[in-house]
Amino acid sequence: MKNVFNQADVAETIARLQQLTPTSQPLWGKMTVGQMLAHCNVTYEMIFENIHPKANFLMRFILTTFVKNIVVGEKPFKKNSQTAPEFIMKESKDFEKEKARLLAYIKKTEQVGTAFFEGKESLSFGVLTVQEWNNLMYKHLDHHFQQFGV
Repeated sequence: MKNVFNQADVAETIARLQQLTPTSQPLWGKMTVGQMLAHCNVTYEMIFENIHPKANFLMRFILTTFVKNIVVGEKPFKKNSQTAPEFIMKESKDFEKEKARLLAYIKKTEQVGTAFFEGKESLSFGVLTVQEWNNLMYKHLDHHFQQFGV
């Protein structure tokens, strides 16, 4: 798996992001390209912004028990997988704004590096290792970039 903290892998991820255009069409799923970018930004909002609530005890237990390994493991996501309500984008999204936000988040992740993420608590899954954070972030971006053919 690529590494969100490795300069060469980050450059490749950014190059894939730059291939997206406002008219990019999905190979599967219902989201527009703008909605997909906004959807991907939610992951980084949960890491860097204080705008999403932490899952309550019961929800965290369910997520940790049944979902965590799917999200932080090495196995790729399946097409049309279910997503959490916070990640569902129903409204139209500004492609350029969401693309710029995602680019900034990708760069910020590389900049803060592994020290920031080691032992950092996820709002949904509790404390994760650097490898789990890497898998979560890269796998999610890769899944949606593949969805849009980049």
